[in-house]
Amino acid sequence: MTNSVQSIALDKLVAHPDNPNKMSKTTFGKLVRNIERAGRYEPIVVRPHPERGGYFQIINGHHRCLALTKLGHKSADCVVWNIDDEQTDILLVTLNRLGGTDELGKKLELLKRLNKRMESGELAKLLPQTTKQLERLTNLKMPSMPAEAKSFSNPMVFFVNDAQQETIENALSLAQESRSEIAKVACAKTKAAKRAAALADIAGEFLKHLKFNSGT
Repeated sequence: MTNSVQSIALDKLVAHPDNPNKMSKTTFGKLVRNIERAGRYEPIVVRPHPERGGYFQIINGHHRCLALTKLGHKSADCVVWNIDDEQTDILLVTLNRLGGTDELGKKLELLKRLNKRMESGELAKLLPQTTKQLERLTNLKMPSMPAEAKSFSNPMVFFVNDAQQETIENALSLAQESRSEIAKVACAKTKAAKRAAALADIAGEFLKHLKFNSGT
């Protein structure tokens, strides 16, 4: 396995037939605009093709390859790994899935800094969020956390439609009502903490249900 970057002709790169990663047209359009605007991209990970001499099979970067082709590039920066089929399968499953989560405060600061230079509509052409989501995020203020909550507070932000919101609100309300008295006393008194505990309860019950059905 080598991590040196080399330029390989795009017509020598072959998509892996079992690549599970799919991308919507909207997201692909943003990828194309990002590469076109910056002129830079993460090198594509490939291996020597197991059946076609002189060709390379893509492990990670299928959509980058398509974007470069769409932009008229003739070659791509690649990292060549000499790995077997088993290692390739593991990487196909993990490379597009393993990752951290955004720290909300830092993410908001980055978005606000970008928003000073670019309108939300322009940013939405490059970032995963829509224009409305960006406007909501850049106007969002981080609440001050009560002392008892700081030890476990990990902000989570996601957007739902009206029907989804109603379903979630009803579930949270029922979960809060059904919590044991001991749990209610132990829970922090803030509304946010109660809702967080209720959401955790719902997630816990869902996982129990999955384990029960799977027999584990």
